[in-house]
Amino acid sequence: MATIFLALGAAPAWSTVQLKVAHATWVGYGPLYIAKEKGFFAKQDLDVHLLIIEDESQYAAAMASGNIEGLGNVLDREIIHFAKGSPETVLFAMDESSGGDGIVASADIQTLADLEGKSVGLDKSSTSYFFFLTALQKAGVPEDAVNILEMGASDAGAAFVAGRLDAAVTWEPWLANAGQRTGGHVLVSSKDFPKTILEVFVLRKEVLDAHPEVGVGFTKAWNEAVAWLENNPQEGIAIMAKAMGVSTKEMSDMAAGVTFFNAQANQEFFNRTTDNNIYDVATRASDFWKKKKIITEPLQINQLITSDFVTKAAE
Repeated sequence: MATIFLALGAAPAWSTVQLKVAHATWVGYGPLYIAKEKGFFAKQDLDVHLLIIEDESQYAAAMASGNIEGLGNVLDREIIHFAKGSPETVLFAMDESSGGDGIVASADIQTLADLEGKSVGLDKSSTSYFFFLTALQKAGVPEDAVNILEMGASDAGAAFVAGRLDAAVTWEPWLANAGQRTGGHVLVSSKDFPKTILEVFVLRKEVLDAHPEVGVGFTKAWNEAVAWLENNPQEGIAIMAKAMGVSTKEMSDMAAGVTFFNAQANQEFFNRTTDNNIYDVATRASDFWKKKKIITEPLQINQLITSDFVTKAAE
């Protein structure tokens, strides 16, 4: 097993626990840096080392092997990783895209049904695929009725603006840039499909087994960071932008298209009696990936997701 920071099972409960945590460049993970800079992790006896890893295959492998202990990632992709053997548990939801992702289309495409027979650029290895399948299902359009061209989300946006595609599944700034092409427009966005593109934080199960206090402590630090960001948006944006190496304007633009999960929102989302809760979303994503034969077994949802941490952190 790869060397990790934790001496599992050896450290007393009161000692500082060191964690390596990874994520890609995305505003939804930004409050992690606020928690670190403002001492919210330290307050919970956590020494968190944050790593930016852009490639999914790399951070998935690091998580599965134990080279990192925690990861921020989209829920539907973590379902795939878990199904393939990554020993992890979802602690809390981080954010959901509420307009920051979408489908841009040419002037002759005014409804999702109009996508039939059209060329659409998207990344099948990202959550863009899950979002697109969800949209097609709602419209009753079979996937094979659309000509999908695989490419990165930014490349798809650029190709659309250049007139090389009829439509693209992409994100900002390409949603805003759609109008650079005559007749280009946003057909639908993640605002039209709530609780579809959302990020969660997962921690390796062995860490939780050896240090059960870490799950609640990390969740408390997240809650405090989001609450602080709500009250200090400008300073928070600046902290997140600097940490991820983007301009404050870029970070601000990204933040405009997401909704962060605070303590109350997480309690509601992890409540099985609420509509479109995390268990419902996870089941829907699992069904999609099983149908696509990307995963082969039904999701053991209670082994991946628990409400324990969001509940205890809010007490």
